Amino acid sequence: MKLKMARYILSILLFVFALTVNAQNDRQLIREGNRMFNKQQYDKAEIQYRKAVSKNPSNPQAVYNLGCALMMQNKDSAAIVQYEKAAKLEKNKFRLASAYHNIGVICQNHKMYGDAIKAYEQALRNNPKDDETRYNLALCKKLQKNDKKDNNKKKQDKKNENNDSQKNNDKNNDKNKGENKQQQPKEQMSKENAEQLLNAAIQNEKATQQRLKKAMQKPGQRRRSEKNW
Repeated sequence: MKLKMARYILSILLFVFALTVNAQNDRQLIREGNRMFNKQQYDKAEIQYRKAVSKNPSNPQAVYNLGCALMMQNKDSAAIVQYEKAAKLEKNKFRLASAYHNIGVICQNHKMYGDAIKAYEQALRNNPKDDETRYNLALCKKLQKNDKKDNNKKKQDKKNENNDSQKNNDKNNDKNKGENKQQQPKEQMSKENAEQLLNAAIQNEKATQQRLKKAMQKPGQRRRSEKNW
């Protein structure tokens, strides 16, 4: 009985020790990643943070730091994924605010002002005293407003350009119609002149044929009269 109890106690101690070692391992990996991060060796820091996450996926600090390392390498989409995971795991409001703040910064850099505004508002809900987040939020709202004005102006300019093009087309069509109308009488006059010339030629031909007939009839009459004599 005592031997079984000893084994039972030993197994519990080993289990607790294993959990402690794993906890220390992910914390050690985070610290190692932090050292690399401070040296601006962000790719090496990313490796350490990924190891820490693999050891303890529910460690919000490891996930958040991984997001920071990715962000510093301009891997923005991957960084946002990690910040969103950290936001779901994090219980501390100040660290939660930092995750949303960084999401806002990435969206702002990509001119995704609507998403940036939502992220900054979430950050301020968790840390209302963060003046940097408040400034970024105000800036994004201003930039979003300017963007809307620019887009509306571009649309109006495009519309005006299309209207001007249509007006020019209408003017050209009207001009072509006017030229066609001016040309039509000329074409009609040309046809009339051709008919007149044709009639005159026919009349001349008839007159010529009549003269020829008369000229041929006279010698014939003389020959017949001579024979009669």
